[in-house]
Amino acid sequence: MSVRSCLKAASLAALVIFVAGCDEQKGGGEAAAQQQQAPATQVTFVEVQPQTVGLVAELPGRTVASRKADVRPQVDGIIKERNFTEGATVKAGQQLYQIDQSVYLANLDAAKAELARSQATLDQATKTRTRYDKLIKTQAVSEQARDDAVAAEAQGKASVAAARAQIDQARINLEYTTVTAPIPGKIGASSVTEGALVTANQEMALATITQLDPIYVDVTQAGGRLMRIQQGIDSGRIKGAANGDGVDVRLILDSTGDEYAHVGKLQFSDVTVNETTGTVRLRAVFDNPDQVLLPGMFVRAFVDQGEVENAYLVPQRAVMRRPDGSAYVFTIKSDNTVEAKALTIEQSKGNDWVVTKGLNPGDHIIVDGLQRVGPGAPVTPVAAKDDENAQPASR
Repeated sequence: MSVRSCLKAASLAALVIFVAGCDEQKGGGEAAAQQQQAPATQVTFVEVQPQTVGLVAELPGRTVASRKADVRPQVDGIIKERNFTEGATVKAGQQLYQIDQSVYLANLDAAKAELARSQATLDQATKTRTRYDKLIKTQAVSEQARDDAVAAEAQGKASVAAARAQIDQARINLEYTTVTAPIPGKIGASSVTEGALVTANQEMALATITQLDPIYVDVTQAGGRLMRIQQGIDSGRIKGAANGDGVDVRLILDSTGDEYAHVGKLQFSDVTVNETTGTVRLRAVFDNPDQVLLPGMFVRAFVDQGEVENAYLVPQRAVMRRPDGSAYVFTIKSDNTVEAKALTIEQSKGNDWVVTKGLNPGDHIIVDGLQRVGPGAPVTPVAAKDDENAQPASR
């Protein structure tokens, strides 16, 4: 083969390789473009509309007796009778114990006798002073004698007053021998029996009475949260909770998980913040006619704390957090692409977040399929009907 023929053959071979390379490059570009044009991801969404949302705080609490009184003797003596059944309900003023009255009856009789003696002495002093008043006019007695008569009468009056006070004291001590219930409620075990010696103002209580109806529930709330609510009330953003007047409180019993049958009322909130926990104590009062609530029980209280207008309820599973803690959701635009929106959250309510800023009426918020999409991604929207069935929705 000549040199010219060899060069011609080599040129043809190079041309074939170049054309083949161009075809492969073109085919690879088309494949990449097809990969970039991936099909839209199917996602589930909910549509949100502004509404007035009631703010309810779920707070831990504990029941407290509305009144509790230790029964103690106010005089010394021997217990003669016990007039109640342990664990029973007693009324205010009901007799509980009877202390031996013998000494106190004698003291009362002695005080009455002293009054009679003092009264007789006063009568004699009065007569003497009256007679001296007449005789002094004729100077039949001296001024000194008359002055002594006046002083004797005054001393007699003082003695009578002291004797009457002694009678009152003796009568009070006699009444104290009958130990009565200071408040109504349920009485506990007796610490003494008949024949026991008791003394006035002893440290050991004879029994304890606890009033269960009504009953208090003390709950705690973060001081900062309470301040934000107050600021919202002052600015008009939160309605219907001014000064806590008539605020309803509902209870869930921790022991059973059941809701308590009666709705309570918020009574007051402390004016100081606990330095250790940073919380404020709130107290609610509940009717307890069946004595279902007992002091010391743990409960969860749901306290109404006003209403927020033009708020949105957003499912909690739809809300995501950035590294700085700020909240956002993915919404679906009119061209079926994803858009991220930052949110301002007031608080939780059930399985939703109460959102006050960041959304518009009619926004479609993605609740399922969040892991497969991002801002700008095309999606196929499906309206959420329930957890098991989702029907496609046109936009």
